[in-house]
Amino acid sequence: MTKIEKSSHGFEEQLLTDLKAHVVQRSMPAPAARPVGHRTRFLRGWRLAGAFGLAVALTVGGLAVQTIRVGNQPPPAASASEILRLAADAARQQPELTARPDQYVFTEVLATTRERPDSGPYTTVRTQMWQSAGGVTHRQARYRPETEPNGWSELQVFRPNDPANPGKELDELPSPAYHGDLPTDPDELLRYLREHPVDLHLPEGADEEAVYGDESMAYTTARSMLRGYVPPRALAALFELLAREPGAVVISGDVVDAAGRHGVAIRMPGVIGGNNDFIFDRDTHVYLGTRMSVVRNGRESLYSAAALLRVAIVDRPGQLP
Repeated sequence: MTKIEKSSHGFEEQLLTDLKAHVVQRSMPAPAARPVGHRTRFLRGWRLAGAFGLAVALTVGGLAVQTIRVGNQPPPAASASEILRLAADAARQQPELTARPDQYVFTEVLATTRERPDSGPYTTVRTQMWQSAGGVTHRQARYRPETEPNGWSELQVFRPNDPANPGKELDELPSPAYHGDLPTDPDELLRYLREHPVDLHLPEGADEEAVYGDESMAYTTARSMLRGYVPPRALAALFELLAREPGAVVISGDVVDAAGRHGVAIRMPGVIGGNNDFIFDRDTHVYLGTRMSVVRNGRESLYSAAALLRVAIVDRPGQLP
């Protein structure tokens, strides 16, 4: 088993300071929108995958089960598995959305990120994304800096990048964003995920058999599905399945997501060179979003935090619910 380094109190204090500062900033009067050219330069620096997808590609295995204590704060009352089971109960109470293969899963996310993983100022961006429910078209998205209410970018099409040549886009279509066919029993879901792993777009020469055959791959696939829409009963099964995964730890103390909402964070296992945390509402245990940190020279710092604001089913890209 691999020992998990405890988070330093300074990291949590800095996280709270940075995210709360963004919340205060968003409550202040916004300046006039800047020219389109400025927004275009800004968007090149923002990587949507950084908020949700990077940790999925880096997940490789399980770590020791323990609770992380921050500073002198007491450990949390509930374990990671208990919180995930409470999240499953909360998921069952959500209204169910239905979608045809020709429709789109709309998500709106508020994300705080850096240009570089471990340096530079933080920027908050609001993202609206349209993913094909049936996986028949590429995803589309638009962005705006949270300080510019009228600063929306044009709708852009996103294709997967070639791992061997990151500047080259691939034509292959994405997986369906609407996961309406998932089993609602955790055991059946585990079998399904083992037979239908998420495509990690591994670079040429990677040991695909070792990666996709690893016991942790099913959990990696389960976490990746949170980027689309999972119906309530299947979502509950997904959280119950994640509750079984060895290596999840609870972050002690108050956690604030990118939208300023208070919650509890569960640190997921197996991330190399950093950490990936899932955030749940402290009272209702509804899933709120993620945050990612990097570790450089033994020091942990926040890279990105993404808060899921709303999900809906729409008929076409650009349409709002």
